[in-house]
Amino acid sequence: MYEHKRQPLASPQQFLGRLGRNLLWCLLILGISLLIGTIGFCAYTSDAYSWVDCFHNASMLLSGMGPVIIDFKSDSGKIFSSLYALYSGITLLTSVSILLAPVVHRFFHKLHLDD
Repeated sequence: MYEHKRQPLASPQQFLGRLGRNLLWCLLILGISLLIGTIGFCAYTSDAYSWVDCFHNASMLLSGMGPVIIDFKSDSGKIFSSLYALYSGITLLTSVSILLAPVVHRFFHKLHLDD
């Protein structure tokens, strides 16, 4: 997928293609995660929150900002919220690393071109 340090630097078109492909992967991962969170909050919280409230809570957790709704009455809502918060932290770090991988690779490849 990436060139070896002895190979020439990828063209700007290849670099932008890699960046775009990784951006699409990040959007797919985040979209699926947001869908899981929204459905989960609506299904496991018996507090009758609307879809918009569930979407809002899932997106805030997924972005790393923290939960909006914290007064769940049911144990299943509390357990789902806790597990989704842990999952969201890992997903956020993973998506940022996927997005930055081509940039970091290009930076280190430029450093090693003289060798």
